[in-house]
Amino acid sequence: HSYFAGCSDGGREALMEAERYPRDFDGILAGAPANYWTALLSSAAIDTQALTATSDNYIPQSKIPVIAGAVRATCDSLDGVSDGILNDPRQCRFDPASIQCKPGGDTAKCLTAPQVTALKAIYAGVHDSSGRSIFPGYLPGAEEGQGGWSLWIIGPAPGKSLMAAFVNGYFSDMVYDDPHWGVKTFSLESGLKTAKARTAEALDAINPDLAAFRSLGGKLILYHGWDDPAIPAVNTVHYYESVAAKLGGKATDSFVRLYLLPGVQHCGGGPGADNIGSSSASTSTDPERNARLVLENWVENGTAPEALIATKGDEAGHAPAMTRLLCPYPQSAKYNGSGDPKSANSYACAVATK
Repeated sequence: HSYFAGCSDGGREALMEAERYPRDFDGILAGAPANYWTALLSSAAIDTQALTATSDNYIPQSKIPVIAGAVRATCDSLDGVSDGILNDPRQCRFDPASIQCKPGGDTAKCLTAPQVTALKAIYAGVHDSSGRSIFPGYLPGAEEGQGGWSLWIIGPAPGKSLMAAFVNGYFSDMVYDDPHWGVKTFSLESGLKTAKARTAEALDAINPDLAAFRSLGGKLILYHGWDDPAIPAVNTVHYYESVAAKLGGKATDSFVRLYLLPGVQHCGGGPGADNIGSSSASTSTDPERNARLVLENWVENGTAPEALIATKGDEAGHAPAMTRLLCPYPQSAKYNGSGDPKSANSYACAVATK
């Protein structure tokens, strides 16, 4: 048997294999896939515009803790556990206006009105002129951390984030072939249309018709961290749901699983349990804790996966400091109401509410 595992751009490649070359691999493990490149970077261009519209719109890295603290205060306890992790950030109804500075004031503990406007745009995602969603926004709860917004979205100065660098390189070099192109000239609908015309065939992997992969016995496991500050996890949810809509829920369940990891950033990191054995460096032989072994067992023995257990090592990288139950979407892990919130044994799978 042959298997493919990749995360981020590797996750995009994984879905390209399932969609375009269904005979190549028997089992595919796709993490945080950058599968909708054209829309992702069009959305990132709009976010960059929101943060650089004027000098007043930029949110400095020093204010990230203010935003993150307000999100936790509003939403951390919604899942029954105050642990700094949002179990399902889609349920969070944080309003950036709640931390707006009083008239005439601008301190390190609040956001100015232009900064609130920029923050709302980042959370909202992008829509066309009719109001139809083009790409989801970033979810609350992913702001802080070494691999959080400071790196991916905000950057050390206006227009200097990692996503802004991707935007500039992509549109100037690949879409418009114009080294003088600047993000301030970007128009969402026309820019996305041009991006799709010139690069979608090569870059996007959004075809939900995986019937050929399924008919050949292929199995696909998707996973994504809810705290991803690079690619919103909702994008992967949308892809999974598009496959189910195309093939039917029962057929999809026969060969696809999606796992969403609370508190986990882009392919790892963050406060949540981020190790599911997806990397070849993982040595766990416990099938519940090793997604690669789970995938092999599904392909070779027909044993469909149910709940997995994610782990997070202690500071020395040895014994797990946290374990977390991961349930196949649309289920999510619900706290039992008692027991150690850092133990997977304290959770049970239940159908999630958006």
